[in-house]
Amino acid sequence: MTKRFLVFQHMSWEGPGIHLIRSAEKCDVRLDVVEVWHKPIPDTASYDGLIVLGGGPNVDQEKEYPFLKNEKEIIRRSLEADKPYLGFCLGHQLLADALGAETGSNFCRSVGFITGHLTKNGRRHPLFNGVFSSFPLFKWHAQAVLPPMPKEIEVLVTSAECQVEAISVKDRPYIVGLQFDNQAATVSDVKDWVKGDERWLSQPPSIDISALLKDAEKHEALMDEQFEFIFSNYMNLIS
Repeated sequence: MTKRFLVFQHMSWEGPGIHLIRSAEKCDVRLDVVEVWHKPIPDTASYDGLIVLGGGPNVDQEKEYPFLKNEKEIIRRSLEADKPYLGFCLGHQLLADALGAETGSNFCRSVGFITGHLTKNGRRHPLFNGVFSSFPLFKWHAQAVLPPMPKEIEVLVTSAECQVEAISVKDRPYIVGLQFDNQAATVSDVKDWVKGDERWLSQPPSIDISALLKDAEKHEALMDEQFEFIFSNYMNLIS
């Protein structure tokens, strides 16, 4: 039976991502996208879960982005109702915030393709069943979830550029946050992100856009296969 996920989108240029759209189609998952910055969030009760994307806001910028206040409350209510949750980048940070973890500036701006490493908890988590202990991540952030973690949170993935690359909740493995954006690691998506986030990327230290696009082309096929595998694991988990 088709599953329905409500998807929170925060920026006009940062949609679900081609890898996520393809994987959802193959897994018979319907994605209903709501542009939360200018449209009301519908009742989540009829949905099988939430997918919360990334974007420009920081978790604490409710004055600059007033929609965050309502979104945070809806996320908290969803967690209280024990609904599946899959967050990317900002969505990962909003999850951590709802669970009582601290978010703030990362020790570096992490943009581009790097290597992530499964932790002990990550190797046991069903989301990464069959995934190599080290695998490529597509990164696009300067904020992060900051250690130490509340006791209920498990860190699943780490990297040289961010300590907390993925989290889940003890005994609730269907609640997941991913700091990386592998769902959008295609040349087409990266071009859209470069154009949409041009001002942020121009801040020092500068980003080599040409090298970034070459890396996207190099990794696209592998990351498509990898993301489809991980997303399928997630859908099997909530089934």
